[in-house]
Amino acid sequence: MIRETKYSQQGFTLIELSIVLVIIGLLVGGVLVGQDLIKAAEVRATISQVEKFNTAVNTFRIKFNEIPGDMTQTNAGAFGLLQLTNAAPLGQGDGNGIIEGGAAGATIPEGETLAFWAHLSQATLIPGQFGTTGNSAITAATGITAAPVTIGGLSQSLPPTKLTPTQYFIVYSVSSTNYYQILPVSGITAAPAYSFGATGITPIAAYNIDSKVDDGNPNTGTVVARGIAAVNAAASWTAATTAANCMMSGTSNADVSDTYNRVPASGGNDPSCSLRFRFQ
Repeated sequence: MIRETKYSQQGFTLIELSIVLVIIGLLVGGVLVGQDLIKAAEVRATISQVEKFNTAVNTFRIKFNEIPGDMTQTNAGAFGLLQLTNAAPLGQGDGNGIIEGGAAGATIPEGETLAFWAHLSQATLIPGQFGTTGNSAITAATGITAAPVTIGGLSQSLPPTKLTPTQYFIVYSVSSTNYYQILPVSGITAAPAYSFGATGITPIAAYNIDSKVDDGNPNTGTVVARGIAAVNAAASWTAATTAANCMMSGTSNADVSDTYNRVPASGGNDPSCSLRFRFQ
């Protein structure tokens, strides 16, 4: 006699499916929370960098009675620091208290704008070694790098930010006021000039930094929004939330009523911003 074997298929119960969905939800939520925590830590670390730079500059001024980069050629040599020897000293270590790129008001990577980081690192006031090795070595007689600097050696000329590895700090002056700026620098050319990548920081990150350090407004205070294609360029702007724009509202990209474009789905997470910090 042939017996008929019965096979039964047993699926997940509603309770089991609910448990699986809860676990998936917790995993997804954990990943998102983790990403937010990482971003928040990067913002705090970048703010800390600016604070440490300000402290280092003030300590340098107390110790040497001048600011780094702008230190007179004679004093730099006397203290054993990088000595710019250009016969036309304006912007090449002239002691006027303004960080200039080899000429009055210049923002290019030449003279004081590069020597600034070299002096701070030589005085062991910031970590790293800047302007002394490889292509990044600053030529005393010209104030420019020994050769063009590519992304691979850029961290020997400029300090990278903690925000993203593609962003670097530069220094310069505008209207006799000294600034740091975060920019997506990709190299230093023979011109000399900075070359730039296309990826800045997001408006959301820019707002988070600005609101913690200053007033949270992109066009007022000690921290302001700037563009990413040139030093001290105007930030991209639109009247409404739009992708690839750093600011919105107001009537122009210089309106004090502008706000950072913080809508995640409409440009808030697009890397379209740079930030400029006034020396403190």
